[in-house]
This record gives sequence, C-alpha cells and structure tokens, in this order.
Amino acid sequence: MSLPETRIIISGGGTGGHVFPAIAIADSLKKINPHTEILFVGALGRMEMEKVPAAGYDIEPLWISGLQRRLTWKNLSFPIKLIHSSVRARKIIRKFKPQAVVGVGGYASGPTVKAAASMGIPTIIQEQNSYPGITNKMLAKKAEKICVAYPGMEKFFPKKKLVETGNPVRASIINAAARKAEAIDFFNLQNNRIILLVVGGSLGARTINESIHSGLKRLADAGIQLIWQTGTTYAPLAEAAVRPFEQSGIRTFAFITHMDLAYAAADLVISRAGALAISELCATARPSILVPSPNVAEDHQTKNAMALVKVKAAHMVKDKEAGERLITEVLKLAPDAETRLELSENIGQMAHPDAAHHIARVVLDCIEHKKTSL
Repeated sequence: MSLPETRIIISGGGTGGHVFPAIAIADSLKKINPHTEILFVGALGRMEMEKVPAAGYDIEPLWISGLQRRLTWKNLSFPIKLIHSSVRARKIIRKFKPQAVVGVGGYASGPTVKAAASMGIPTIIQEQNSYPGITNKMLAKKAEKICVAYPGMEKFFPKKKLVETGNPVRASIINAAARKAEAIDFFNLQNNRIILLVVGGSLGARTINESIHSGLKRLADAGIQLIWQTGTTYAPLAEAAVRPFEQSGIRTFAFITHMDLAYAAADLVISRAGALAISELCATARPSILVPSPNVAEDHQTKNAMALVKVKAAHMVKDKEAGERLITEVLKLAPDAETRLELSENIGQMAHPDAAHHIARVVLDCIEHKKTSL
C-alpha cells in the first residue's frame, strides 16, 4: 500500500524510555513507506530536543513541564505553561496537517494528543507501563487505539481500543545476543568469568550507584566483572572508586553509547524497572535484578517489576533495601547458572521484537479507516 501523502506527528519524550521507542516507531513508519513525513513534538529543554534531530527527524518544542507532586513554587507556572503549550500544539498541527498523532508519553504528549483529538485527527496512544498514568487515562477517552505492552490493561482502558503490541526496542538491541564475543572484546573483559551490567537509566540512579560503589571489593573478590553505567552526576566518584579494581575487570561509564554490546556481554543485569529497560531485557533475554525507582508517578516501576517477578522472569530488590541486599543478591545469583537460565528463558518469552512495526501498522490502519469513513 503506497501512502505518499502520509503525515504523522509523534509527541512525547522527557526520558530515554519515551524517546527511543518514539524513534523506533518513526523508523518503522519510514521503513513501511519511505515517503512518510514525520514531525516530532517534544518538551523544550528535554532530551528529545537532542536525540530526535540526531536520529534524522524534525522536532518542534513545547514550553511544558510536569506538575511537581510536592509543594513548590515551580507549580505556579504550570497552568501558564499548559495553556501556552496547548495553543502552540494547535498551531503546529494546523501547519503540518497530520493524518494521525501518536502520543508516547512524557510532558509534550498530553497537549499535543488532546489538541489533535479535539480537531478530529485520529490519535493513537502508546502506554508503556503495566499501570498507566493519569494523562493517558484522560487521553484514552478520545483515542482511536491504545497500544499496550502488558495483558490485562482493560482494567484501565476500553477493551475495544486495546492492541497488545509490546514496547518498541531499537533494532541494534534486538540483534545483540549473537555478538557476545565482540562485546567482551569491546569492553576488554574475559569470557570465562561472570559479567554484571549495571544501568540506572540514562540519568543514572543514586541508590543503585551507592550500592555498587560500596560493594566493589566484594564483586572483585568474587571474580565478577562489571560494566557500570552511572549517569553524569555520579561519574567522577565512580571513576575514582574503580581504579583499584580495573585489573579485575571493573569498568565504569557515565553513559554507555553501545548498549547493544553491553547487553550482549552481560550474564546478569541490575536495572531500574522503567518500560524501556524491561523491554530491552525481554528482547535480549537477560536475567536481571530489578530495583524499581520510588520517584515515579503511581509507583509504576514496582508494578512493572512485579509483572515479571510473578512469572519468575526477574528478581526484585526494593530501592530502600538496595544498600543492604543488592550486592548479596548478586553474589547469590551470579554463580547459580540454573536460576539464571530459568530467568532468561522466562523473560525471553515476554519479548515483542516486532513491536515498533506493529504500532506503525496500527497507526496506518487508523489513517486508512479515517479515509474510508469520510
């Protein structure tokens, strides 16, 4: 099917968990039809303003931020930002004339998707978590379709609108598993010793970082090698801390640009439980210890983690218990090849390697349905 006139807006961002899936959806749309015009709408000053152009797509900013859950003067500007971004979103939509708008979550998604729906443009929501946020619950009322990653989401959304697609994952991540030898060489590690990958998200995670920092000697003494992504803030501390252990295969990075190779090298992963992280763990079938962030709306990371724990697809350590338990859990699980294999097999069964393509097809079907109903 040729759709030379197709124009689509993808809105959202704020974190890698929203930005990278959005780019994956855009890539799939372009792969299906190279003539598709795609415009991103993001939040001013957030990471999408850098990552989206780097991926080759145009992006328009909205002056929008989230409402803080604690009492703060910053909340005073929220109504002004919301009105401003809503007006600007309508202007962007009128100028670009999209035939569909996709919301992937994040600050910019709400005003853009709401404006599009009010203008009669088909909207599609991608809900990445097992427990949706308030914004997506509100947007769902006018959405044509809601693409979800977990079963049982009819508890939150109209069942007739749901499409279980999984969460999009970068193609390089999906194909990472077969590159272990290359990955071990890339990180200058040994292939006969356990390799632990630690990631706290693109910005790092303080609790995880502090737990790993305090446990470096225990890991080295156990012969466990480490690939540790700290985030920019913690990087200087980590770099100083690992120097005595570099000969033991302890490596630290502020940000890992080759995440495909990091997953390929890993025998065990410590991670937050954001939607993107879990999707990547599923895609790479990596046994993991999840440490859900307590600083997210609706505590959705704990709910994401428990969805895996219940089917023996991951282990979980609570954030408040990480300092005491995390390293002990690693030392228990690392030498237990049987349990790691069970976790790997179970989490691998939850993978959706075609998620981005599936969502792209849902978007195009909504456009086609709109055309035929006119």
